[in-house]
Amino acid sequence: MDQENQTTVTEFFFSDFPQFENSSLLLFIPLLFIYMFIVVGNSLIFFAVQLDSRLHNPMYSFISMFSFLEIWYTTVTIPKMLSNLVSERKAISFIGCLLQMYFFHSLGVTEALVLTVMAIDRYIAICNPLRYAVIMTPRLCIQLSTSSCIFGFLVLLPEIVWISTLPFCGPNQIHQLFCDFEPVLHLACTDTSMILVEDVIHAISILTSISIITLSYLRIITVILRIPSGESRQKAFSTCAAHITIFLLFFGSVSLMYLRFSVTFQPLLDKAIALMFAVLAPFFNPIIYSLRNKDMKDAIKKIFFSPKTLDVSGS
Repeated sequence: MDQENQTTVTEFFFSDFPQFENSSLLLFIPLLFIYMFIVVGNSLIFFAVQLDSRLHNPMYSFISMFSFLEIWYTTVTIPKMLSNLVSERKAISFIGCLLQMYFFHSLGVTEALVLTVMAIDRYIAICNPLRYAVIMTPRLCIQLSTSSCIFGFLVLLPEIVWISTLPFCGPNQIHQLFCDFEPVLHLACTDTSMILVEDVIHAISILTSISIITLSYLRIITVILRIPSGESRQKAFSTCAAHITIFLLFFGSVSLMYLRFSVTFQPLLDKAIALMFAVLAPFFNPIIYSLRNKDMKDAIKKIFFSPKTLDVSGS
């Protein structure tokens, strides 16, 4: 028995979604639809911004980048979820698990940074409009986007390397829909007190972004309320409404998952929260940015119809 316990784990197994063990198809079909919608919807936003010269400004550049990241953020986890729903052997290799954790969280950190940059961009545009063009130059936008990616993909490398050195000798069942830090660390055959340190690090990074974005939008709302013209005030609110909604969806679900420390939830609720920030939040991104934005809707139409066709149909 002791010898068996010292066997090195080479793969992990995912537990079934509670109450759906014998009816996985009920989850497979809607999850497949959601994933296809996320990929197609965010791809349309990305290409619409790239192809329409009217959208070549900092705000839409950051929206385009965020949509691009959302495609890969969901691709890291959802295809494996779909595979597990129709497979009897819900397994992932040790290396595959590490890579899934790394890319999922690196893309998530990068998205959080892009949302932070978007909030700062809106702050400058509304609170300091006369200097906006001077401050938010194309060069600065590229630097901010590049820095967000570099930081997002470098900051988690030490943590992943550290986890790869831990001994895993069984059990090897992950009670989550995908590989995540806490459920994987609980399987390590060593002192897991470092989990608390990891929670603190994650909490600090999440709260820092939330604080910056919240303060930016509080200042923005204060300035907007002072605008004398009702039409201008409504336009300014409309511009920020989509960003605030995405911020609440993204950080609200992330906070439920990573700012609870030692609080434990029932397995069904735990996986429901994971679905919320890994699947549902990205699902609403293309809806919010396309349906609420006339310029974006017009740019997406141009992908399917030539400007000449649109002119003829509109006349």
